[in-house]
Amino acid sequence: MKNLIGRSQLVQQWRRGITSESLTTRPSIESTTSSASASELQAKPYEDIPGPKPLPILGNTWRLFPVIGQYTISDTARISQLFYQHYGKITRLTGLIGRPDLLFVYDADEIERVYRQEGPTPFRPSMPCLVKYKGEVRRSFFGDLPGVVGVHGEQWREFRTRIQKPVLQPQTVKKYITPIEVVTNDFMKRIEDIKDEKDEVPADFDNEIHKWALECIGRVALDVRLGCLGGELAPDSEPQKIIDAAKYALRNVATLELKAPYWRYIPTPLWTRYVRNMDFFVEVCMKYIDAAMERLKEKKKNGAEVHESELSLIERILAKESNPKMAYILALDLILVGIDTISMAVCSILYQLATRPVEQEKIHAELMRIVPDSKIPLTTKDLDQAHYMKAFIKEVFRMYSTVIGNGRTLQSDMVICGYHVPKGVQVVFPTLVTGCMEEYVEDAGSFKPSRWLKDANEQKLHPFASLPYGYGARMCLGRRFADLEMQVLLAKILREYKIEYRYNPLKYKVTFMYAPDGELKFNMINRNR
Repeated sequence: MKNLIGRSQLVQQWRRGITSESLTTRPSIESTTSSASASELQAKPYEDIPGPKPLPILGNTWRLFPVIGQYTISDTARISQLFYQHYGKITRLTGLIGRPDLLFVYDADEIERVYRQEGPTPFRPSMPCLVKYKGEVRRSFFGDLPGVVGVHGEQWREFRTRIQKPVLQPQTVKKYITPIEVVTNDFMKRIEDIKDEKDEVPADFDNEIHKWALECIGRVALDVRLGCLGGELAPDSEPQKIIDAAKYALRNVATLELKAPYWRYIPTPLWTRYVRNMDFFVEVCMKYIDAAMERLKEKKKNGAEVHESELSLIERILAKESNPKMAYILALDLILVGIDTISMAVCSILYQLATRPVEQEKIHAELMRIVPDSKIPLTTKDLDQAHYMKAFIKEVFRMYSTVIGNGRTLQSDMVICGYHVPKGVQVVFPTLVTGCMEEYVEDAGSFKPSRWLKDANEQKLHPFASLPYGYGARMCLGRRFADLEMQVLLAKILREYKIEYRYNPLKYKVTFMYAPDGELKFNMINRNR
């Protein structure tokens, strides 16, 4: 992967630690399925899948131990790349204390086949700590409405079926372009306030981006302005506490999940704080959803008819559902996974823009054609025409995917890459790696937003090589709102500012997301002065 991994050096590090078919000829899903029985007969045993060898008792969990281990949690992206380099298109990681085997699959055709054969309730392995919180610690609150994050089976399907129409309906999303633009205008005023005499923003600019993201999500999920962008936030202010809690909850998921899970049996300090953070989120959601309920009652007072098109997302759910917990829990899930995810994605996109001035100027020129007068509010038609800007976002996600991988827990036995894989194995699809494989993406090492445009001359681009939002029934529920928020932000900022980064290049690492590691001291230079 360009600028990220030195191939030979990483292979040497790995070896010290442990003793191309054409896309145009790939078989159709139908033909692959029809020959499934034959492939099962010819499949090699699961135990023959290559991978790092576990030690007695310690398994492979020792590799993440302090001092004696080979890796830290932030190494996740590097480990994923190393597995592919050392073992090929399929790698088995066994012996992880307290969790099933992990199977890394780097074959986009096989990834497609797994996705297309999954049933109506796909099992996405994620956040056992959240499962324990919802299903045990706060069972009395969540009951039979556990939400969509960290939930599986019929409970997940029932909840998602009841709320996905208003969340994913394009008309609902379009209603928020003006509210999101108002929030973004406030963010731009904030940029002007915090810049120094050299037009440089402070080193903690990522926290300002988190404030913008929280304000946007609060407007969508809680139907309120939280007041994140009015000035410096006190450490004990509610908005800053929400930001801190979201960062802590998400960025410690990997630690809770991948290291020895003592928290499942005893209340470790990390687990205790995680529960405290989650309790705080629940209280915040209940407070603001209850206020939205009161506003809806006011609208309906005296028998006045309120048309559905006039209602916000939360009001539509409250009007349709008799149990307000539907709105509480949806808001909780949107905030929990949305703040850090969108914020880190924006940090990565802005960094790539700042270090790619030619591409930045192309987007600026496109925006000047679409919105010559910055005082005129944006419309969905404007965003629809910003083809190159949206292509740039997709290319950032391909080469520097904020989510380093997707996955499924197999609900039945399957043959993958010629091996028999039993039910219950967690299959990982490392989109950060497959999105940068020459076999699936033409000239994969080059940053080329044009490859995503309709007139891209049919460049090779496997549809399952890069899936930042996942695929199928468990595709990211909030993706349309996330796209809207990022597109509005970039359209406003790049129309007004030239962004520069004048320091040494930053490396990327994993916290919960994959993002630049370091101070984002951008120079935000006004274009109109």
